[in-house]
Amino acid sequence: MKDSELPGDVVPARFKAIRSSRAFEEIALQIRSELASGRFGVGSRLPSERALSEQFGVSRNTLREALRSLEHAGLIRLQKGATGGAFVSGRSGQAIASGLMDMYRLGAIEPAQLTEARIWFESVMVREACARAGPDDIAELEANVAAAREAMRRGDFPARAEKNLEFHRILARISGNPVMIIVMNGLLDVLAEFIGKVGDYENTFVMPSRRRFMKHMVARDGDAAAAEMQASLERLQRSYLSKVDAAKPLVAKASAPARTVLAPSKKRARLKPA
Repeated sequence: MKDSELPGDVVPARFKAIRSSRAFEEIALQIRSELASGRFGVGSRLPSERALSEQFGVSRNTLREALRSLEHAGLIRLQKGATGGAFVSGRSGQAIASGLMDMYRLGAIEPAQLTEARIWFESVMVREACARAGPDDIAELEANVAAAREAMRRGDFPARAEKNLEFHRILARISGNPVMIIVMNGLLDVLAEFIGKVGDYENTFVMPSRRRFMKHMVARDGDAAAAEMQASLERLQRSYLSKVDAAKPLVAKASAPARTVLAPSKKRARLKPA
């Protein structure tokens, strides 16, 4: 298919025929290079499967394998139907969140490391949020605090945990930095799964801390707000990890092999030397 034959919303690309034994990897690498060059913007549609397979000189199955790898990486989205195709995704940050979640589930990220990294990131994020927050942002945070307080009053742990994590997502968005937003959302997704496994925990100190924090936000005192947040998160970290440590002996006891008790054997008579 020539460039002149391409649909109006498809950006032409200059791909080379593939001769590698790992063809799908080389295809993915070439497409990544095209995306990096800026030839394809967010929402752009790649050439059709037929056009791409002809350009690369590979079968459609090989091409699809490459496209799926790019979809898993969050770089493109595959859409079926008459108006479907491969489109450049605007949600490539999802790959970071998925990677963090995979590392946590595989044990490469431990609970102490997860909560520690969160404290470090929030220290920077809070200062930026304080500097950039407008009246609407403050109102959104205050509404979130009210919703979390109501969930606590009802004894609704899942709603309470969700609203508390949402407070930090709002702060990340207020910071205005897409890298911070992506990383924080990824950390908070993992933390949500961790909290779900830990279960209900003592956090009566959170609401008073939120009130002090909001006073600092309104006053645009970034240092005081960051210090308040850090103190609260460090206390939460101790609360989380104490529950993890308390559960370890129970898990070890449940997984320990059962001991077999043998009946005492009769002592053998000692033979005296001749």
